[in-house]
Amino acid sequence: MTDFLLDLWGRSAAFRLMAAAAVALLIAIAVHRAIRALLWRLSADHPMARDMLRFARAPMGWLVPLAALAVVLRARPEPTLQAPVSLLSHALVVALIGVASWLGVRCVQAAEAFFARRFPVDMADNLRARRVLTQARVLGRTASVLIVLLGLAAALMTLPLVRQVGASLLASAGLAGLALGLAAKPVLSNLIAGVQIALTQPIRLDDVVIIEGEWGRIEEITGTYVVVHIWDERRLVVPLNWFMEHPFQNWTRSSAQIIGTVFLWLDYRVPMAALREELTRLCREAPEWDRRVCVLQVTDTSERSMQLRALVSSADSGRNWDLRCRVREGLLSFVQANYPQALPRWRGECGEAAEAPGDLGGRPVRQPPPPQRSPHPEDGATTPAAAPDASA
Repeated sequence: MTDFLLDLWGRSAAFRLMAAAAVALLIAIAVHRAIRALLWRLSADHPMARDMLRFARAPMGWLVPLAALAVVLRARPEPTLQAPVSLLSHALVVALIGVASWLGVRCVQAAEAFFARRFPVDMADNLRARRVLTQARVLGRTASVLIVLLGLAAALMTLPLVRQVGASLLASAGLAGLALGLAAKPVLSNLIAGVQIALTQPIRLDDVVIIEGEWGRIEEITGTYVVVHIWDERRLVVPLNWFMEHPFQNWTRSSAQIIGTVFLWLDYRVPMAALREELTRLCREAPEWDRRVCVLQVTDTSERSMQLRALVSSADSGRNWDLRCRVREGLLSFVQANYPQALPRWRGECGEAAEAPGDLGGRPVRQPPPPQRSPHPEDGATTPAAAPDASA
């Protein structure tokens, strides 16, 4: 058996190449497992490094064997197998670029998972956690997109035809380059907007925003768009660069505290002191009130009633909505039960019944003009051209 293998080794170049590849694969797998076990033990006190090892397990399982095969093909050139070895070497280079890009994306995802676990947002005071998590997620998505684009470009540049086309485009720098730049403008603008949002943070995860008249929370920030969870369970998808080009409201930019308004229209005879006492009582009994603002003021008047505005504060917008509804219902119930005459009503004066309709206090009453409308064939009217002559 040994003599047969030795004879086959001397006569067959393909056998020598396959045997060298098999030995290289066995060594690479053994080295990979040993290094992984060592790094896993050393990273016991480093959660982020352990997340990196866990997320990179699959791509590293492919990267080490492929690198070993590439080394074997470079180290043992076989003149008789030059064409297939060249094709296989090129395929291995492309595969290595793809696996390396995969490894980079998994490392970025490991960093995102670490920050998400390190800074949870399911707590009362989560402003710092949302700021850090937004930066990690937006920068991570942007880095992932860049890694994939660079890997794809590197893989394409290994092809001679693509290299020639790229060189000619760079040399000419004409309409083709301009068209390529215009086509890539949305992608590049979203990438730049993502970096700007991560650094300046006009929005963060779980922020309460008003966009296009819709109230909702920032649910997800990707590398190209933002998902807003609207209060009625709808989802509003907004491109990243929209936030850099349009104004919008952010109710939790520096703090979640907010002041809400309750408007009421009541008669002039309503006692303001009693209403203020009732508003204070309602706020003190409401668990949504944060004990900062509780004010009742007259903000407008008309010929029939006056407008009252109650200002009440809460720790966040959700509690403030419930507090406003509670205050509005409580004040209306209080007025209905204690001061029903203070509800808005119409006032008017009637003259004597014997008085002529056209004479009110010696002055003629201007009657409204009769209704007019354009003639239409369906109404039985005729056009001016077809009307009969009155002298006939």
